[in-house]
Amino acid sequence: MPGLLSDRWTALQAALPATAQLLAVSKGHPAEAIRELAASGQRAFGESRLQEALPKQEQLADLALQWHFIGRLQSNKVRSVVRAFPVIHSVDSLPLAQRVSRIAGEEEQRPEVLLQVKLRPDANKGGFLRHELLSAWTELAALPSMTVVGLMTMAPMGCDADDRRALFQECRELADQLELSECSMGMSGDWQEAAEAGSTWLRLGSVLFGPRPSAPPQAG
Repeated sequence: MPGLLSDRWTALQAALPATAQLLAVSKGHPAEAIRELAASGQRAFGESRLQEALPKQEQLADLALQWHFIGRLQSNKVRSVVRAFPVIHSVDSLPLAQRVSRIAGEEEQRPEVLLQVKLRPDANKGGFLRHELLSAWTELAALPSMTVVGLMTMAPMGCDADDRRALFQECRELADQLELSECSMGMSGDWQEAAEAGSTWLRLGSVLFGPRPSAPPQAG
């Protein structure tokens, strides 16, 4: 429906606090949808799969967009991610941060990095535990060729609104303790709690784009 994305974007922008920015999670959606949102004024887009993101970036090279990598960052993909994404939300260990720093230097890039933290037990997610982050912080902050700007976290499945709110508040307080301005937290199902807790990047996909298009059936 023409204008539907623009209408959703406008409604979400009106609902966001002044301290939060909308990161449009465009994974699974075509370049045409990104172009429509860009025409409304959206500039920051989040992708999690390199093989999907790179063709979109090429198709949309005429637009002044800011690309954020939000997926799990594999060591063998660091070079390609550093080349293509000025912001990375998912650096989840000291060895990975060291690799990003080294390769960014080789590529003459300086990405902004958010460190992924795991503040509740969750077998499905990685991230620094609180004590790990505090122990490694001096070394992380000193790494060259990248700038640590904030923290990223996700609520485990099954958390109720109060649990999510407490988790997001804990992440915000940890970022403040480390004097980091950015917190990437809150997705389509819990962005209100994250915004209340002080998120600065809300990663919104389905609430903005709607359901992802179904993949075409495989031949044979």
